[in-house]
Amino acid sequence: MFARSNLVPELMVTDLTESLHFWTLLIGFNIAYERPGFAYLNLQGVQFMLEQYHPGEGQWLAAPLEAPLGRGINFQITVNSVEPLLQRLAEVQWPLFRPCADTWYRADAVEVGQREFLVQDPDGYLLRLVESLGERPCLNT
Repeated sequence: MFARSNLVPELMVTDLTESLHFWTLLIGFNIAYERPGFAYLNLQGVQFMLEQYHPGEGQWLAAPLEAPLGRGINFQITVNSVEPLLQRLAEVQWPLFRPCADTWYRADAVEVGQREFLVQDPDGYLLRLVESLGERPCLNT
């Protein structure tokens, strides 16, 4: 049986077919299940729902949709390696929002390392794809 996460963002999209191309072929998500106008995606336990926007159909919207969608939020998605994603995005000349870099974030007495880059989906939702670099002692205490 498919295990659903306890938190699954549902993103309103303007073109479900275009979004599915990005999320599945470029980023690597699988379609766990779908129905007309909707897809439930999974990548190693990271899950998203995509719903086709239909103006005037009573969808749950707090305000009108204006591009880029998802302003003020980015979704961090941990993957085994960012390199295959970067290659696929480069092959189709998909622009990166921020280039790939190794960064270290302080977490109490350690620093947590990530190789990360940021990319926007077709509707402007911001994804931060990360590969773990492990932990190290804090350099500055």
